[in-house]
Amino acid sequence: MAKKEINIFENYLVPKHEIMTEEEKQQLLKKFNISLKQLPRIKERDPAVKAIGAKKGDIIKIERKSETAGVAYYYRVVV
Repeated sequence: MAKKEINIFENYLVPKHEIMTEEEKQQLLKKFNISLKQLPRIKERDPAVKAIGAKKGDIIKIERKSETAGVAYYYRVVV
């Protein structure tokens, strides 16, 4: 019997994750006047990071639903 592929993003508890482009990455760092080392980290072996194919040094934009803000964005650097 073949192993069934599971899409973790189908679960309502898993927020949307996307890899930022190099241009978006530079704009983010400039906007907040921070360096890559100052961003919170997420491990390369995290299931969501694996699912989107992110590599070390990529910045992940996480979109979470918020009752007060509607949508809130969080950023993590892959280590």
